[in-house]
Amino acid sequence: MAEPVKVAVTGAAGQLAYNLLFSIGAGDAFGPEQPVVLRLLEIPPAMKALEGVAMELEDCAFPLLEEVVLTDDPAEAFAGVHWALLVGSKPRTKGMERSDLIRENGPIFVGQGKALRKASDAVRILVVGNPCNTNCLIARHSAPDIPDDRWFAMTRLDHNRAVSLLARKAGVQVSDVERVTIWGNHSSTQYPDHHHARIGGLSAVEAIQDEEWLRGEFLRSVQQRGAQVIEARGKSSAASAASAAIDHVKTFTRGTLPGDWTSAAVVSDGSYDTPEGLISSFPVRASPGGWEIVSGLELNDESRGKIRASVEELETERSLVKDLLA
Repeated sequence: MAEPVKVAVTGAAGQLAYNLLFSIGAGDAFGPEQPVVLRLLEIPPAMKALEGVAMELEDCAFPLLEEVVLTDDPAEAFAGVHWALLVGSKPRTKGMERSDLIRENGPIFVGQGKALRKASDAVRILVVGNPCNTNCLIARHSAPDIPDDRWFAMTRLDHNRAVSLLARKAGVQVSDVERVTIWGNHSSTQYPDHHHARIGGLSAVEAIQDEEWLRGEFLRSVQQRGAQVIEARGKSSAASAASAAIDHVKTFTRGTLPGDWTSAAVVSDGSYDTPEGLISSFPVRASPGGWEIVSGLELNDESRGKIRASVEELETERSLVKDLLA
């Protein structure tokens, strides 16, 4: 049996984590032969609820789940971990501006970034808690010894939404849709790009034959899907977000399929005129040995403008937390 993968999950008693932890324990993230240790972090008032989650994990009798550690200490949670899934963040409340949310969450991710220095030398960090791009930026600046290629903010949920919408419109299975890209920020400014997407071997334009829908309803549906879920069920996306987090881990552990790519917010190296150091979403190819931003894609003026608008939002968010990036 292989050595266990140690996985830290923050906000572990929350709704999203509740949908995530059982999939990890069952082997969905790392495979059917990979043992796992879960290190679960919560704030002190939520520790009692976390004990209940741990009981349920025990009751599942997952053969691959070797140990569950409960703690309210980030340094203990992150000690020696190979993956850190930063799920917990303060939610946006009624009347709160996005800028207020960013300032509320900033100090949390400063502390977690510092604690991540206790992690394994091979640690990879996925920030799920919103606003995830800027939370990831803050944590990364607080852990400067962790290489840039280990940091991700999750745009896989947006990617999955785009794939599903294209498949449904084209009347095909989601497995027939390839090369979808989410650019920029995980916010309403994100740009779901269909121009390089392939559906059953055809371009998205050829397969769907409704460019007005692609440039209008498709774009808006991906950008606004989170709000639509909240309006419909009274709560934010949890099961789909957890599934996307599992998809992200699988992709960056095992690799993207040949000829395809995924979307992830990573530390920009200046590609596609995105300023270096921003955490921005790009098309990414992954393999078990690493990953790279897909290079050389041609972008029309409309695409460049939409990407730029989302990147400008990221720059604005960075300016709001500049005192936390020292």
